[in-house]
Amino acid sequence: MEGVNWKKAIYQAIAVGIILAVGFVFLLAGFILTNHDNLGRLLRVVYLIESQYVEDVPRVKLVDGAIEGMVQALDPYSSFQDAEENKALMNTIKGSFGGIGVHISTADPSQLVVLRPIKGSPAERAGLEAGDVILRIDGTDVSQISQDQAIAMLRGDPGTGVTVAIYRPRTGEELTFNLIRENINVPTVSAAPVPGRPDLAMIDISNFTLQTGDELERAFQELDIAKYKGFILDLRYNHGGEINAAVKVASMLVPGEDIVHIVNKSGEVKTKKSTAKYVNKPFVLLINEYSASSSEIVAGAVKDYGSGTLVGTKSFGKGVVQTVFPLDGMTSVRLTTDKYLTPLKNDIHQKGVEPDVYVELKEGENPTIMPTEPKFDSQLAKAIEVLTQKIEQ
Repeated sequence: MEGVNWKKAIYQAIAVGIILAVGFVFLLAGFILTNHDNLGRLLRVVYLIESQYVEDVPRVKLVDGAIEGMVQALDPYSSFQDAEENKALMNTIKGSFGGIGVHISTADPSQLVVLRPIKGSPAERAGLEAGDVILRIDGTDVSQISQDQAIAMLRGDPGTGVTVAIYRPRTGEELTFNLIRENINVPTVSAAPVPGRPDLAMIDISNFTLQTGDELERAFQELDIAKYKGFILDLRYNHGGEINAAVKVASMLVPGEDIVHIVNKSGEVKTKKSTAKYVNKPFVLLINEYSASSSEIVAGAVKDYGSGTLVGTKSFGKGVVQTVFPLDGMTSVRLTTDKYLTPLKNDIHQKGVEPDVYVELKEGENPTIMPTEPKFDSQLAKAIEVLTQKIEQ
């Protein structure tokens, strides 16, 4: 009797499987015929590729391509990362990776701009400069690939080579550099007395990683900031990064509790509060058109509270927040999930933060980031002048 029941169960399972398979075929056909929510079109393309395309295509390639296409259709800041790109993204957030040693602006999706080379890196030794526009990486035109793909191409195992072609707006030259990647550990905060002005401190933040807030806190302690009359914080060429690090940095610069308001698609508002002790010192904040995202969280808070003076040019205007969602196969998708507002609830997206004192670099003038001698670009010179006036008032 048990054998008969076992056979019966097998027959029933086969029957159920056939019914489900037939049902799926009819469902698929139904989608294709009715084009339900346009899914039929997508399934038909998959069917056509698998049945008609001249070569066999792995299903995972079709899925990844479909995801990438969907995400790219959303906005310039959302993206799909394959396993290699996702690893590069996570390393950037953590602050260490193998590469040539450049900070890259991702604020403008239409081009890849060198914000600055990292001190002591292969890029700095080779002569790359802030403002250089990367055209090709190992012969690949970067305008034909995503920024994440281009950055992943710059990254790689230490000891491996990469060829980078750039356009230098300052001189109108196109140059090519052959570089050997190294292990890059990236401190994001540099601090020192202003050359020739031992009463003033100079601090630069290159970008925002998980460690940036702690690094700035340490920099204030190591400088013994209390002995200075004031300081200059340089956020020029800082494309942004980790939002909680920006909140901590802003917390040291403004006296209020509210730092930034995060608004989701439902209109719900979450307010990020101060996470560090306010450093009550006169200061000037330097910004320019490459200061974006988390840099603008800091600049917006300083402007709203009036705790410091903003000098330079209007910031980029990226007032939206991306969240990284892990997927299977070590891939991920980065989606624009929120927008942020300044403490006074000003929306700076596609508007930027206006400086209190507007100063442009002169044509062909190099920015002096953390100079070691008293020769300053126009913006930094104005920042020193403004800070001196604040102190003397």
